[in-house]
Amino acid sequence: MSGSSLDGLDIAFAHFHENAGKWDFEIIKADCYEYDEDWKKKLGSAISMNALDYQLLHAAYGHYLGEQVNRFIAENNLQYQVQLIASHGHTTFHVPEKKMTAQLGDGAAIAAITGINVVSDLRAMDIALGGQGAPIVPIGEKLLFNDFDFFLNIGGIANISYKENEKFIAFDVCSANAVLNMLANETGKEFDDGGEMAAQGKVNMQLLRKLNEQEYYGHAYPKSLANSFGTDIIYPLIQDWGLKIEDKLRTYVEHIIVQIKNAVKGLLNISKEFAEQNHKPQTTNYKLLSTGGGTFNHFLIGRLKNELKELNIVITIPDENIIKYKEALIMALIGVLRWREENNVMASVTGASRNSIGSAVWIGLEA
Repeated sequence: MSGSSLDGLDIAFAHFHENAGKWDFEIIKADCYEYDEDWKKKLGSAISMNALDYQLLHAAYGHYLGEQVNRFIAENNLQYQVQLIASHGHTTFHVPEKKMTAQLGDGAAIAAITGINVVSDLRAMDIALGGQGAPIVPIGEKLLFNDFDFFLNIGGIANISYKENEKFIAFDVCSANAVLNMLANETGKEFDDGGEMAAQGKVNMQLLRKLNEQEYYGHAYPKSLANSFGTDIIYPLIQDWGLKIEDKLRTYVEHIIVQIKNAVKGLLNISKEFAEQNHKPQTTNYKLLSTGGGTFNHFLIGRLKNELKELNIVITIPDENIIKYKEALIMALIGVLRWREENNVMASVTGASRNSIGSAVWIGLEA
């Protein structure tokens, strides 16, 4: 898959095993192929293209994805081992209130280039059923990481999932790395390594208040964010304040912390209500699994650990492959579930009218 932060294409080759409803997995190989400046520019400007140029990019990017999968297979000696490709593509337009989402990367092109069966358009069916089309990763959290209560992914957008018995609640929290990286780019850096620059800055309380007043944060779940929320609303708002870069980063890190903590508090209130309604004791200690590139931001994670400790939540940092490739791994699982014709998107998370077996299937070889 390709994330909103445009750092590159994540590819994971995984083995899945299911026995009586219990799933196990192993990530055999994984890598991130960085985009060159040309692809960054194309993907970053896609939403401003005319219809024909957009469709041409959709086709070209699909062929590019197929070529990168072939490269990955060759570099890792995986010839004849890959049985299915699940491609999330790169999200451009996401307008669930009008039942529309769009991800670049033509699945037919991937199947044609690789000769391998492909599952794509992973969010489309849920959107058509009135859902947000996001987050879709909770199905993988439910089946692969059942030991945790909370799941936080800090990518271009930060999203959170919460498990209450067998029910999952999940939503996008705020723009995260997409904004932090744009700010770091002002100094010529790709990102703020470990949060070092942010750690040297001071929080501007007036800007922090403005950030926290965004209308989205007052909406109830299910809800999701488009990439443009960070690039077109949040980033220009920060720029209006004319702060030095360290203070911009520090203030935005604090904003992310505040919004994650607020999200957790809201979910804990739901847990309390559930316990009272079902006459059960409320859990008092919770485990949170943190993944995504933002987990490597040591300053952000240190602040978050300190804040969530007050709520009796312990953050677990998994091994590096899970941090980097959990979402790619779950996209693979979603593809496997589609191939097995089993539900792969949960309506309790997205707000759709029902669970669905989403995604399009493209057959790579002639029958």
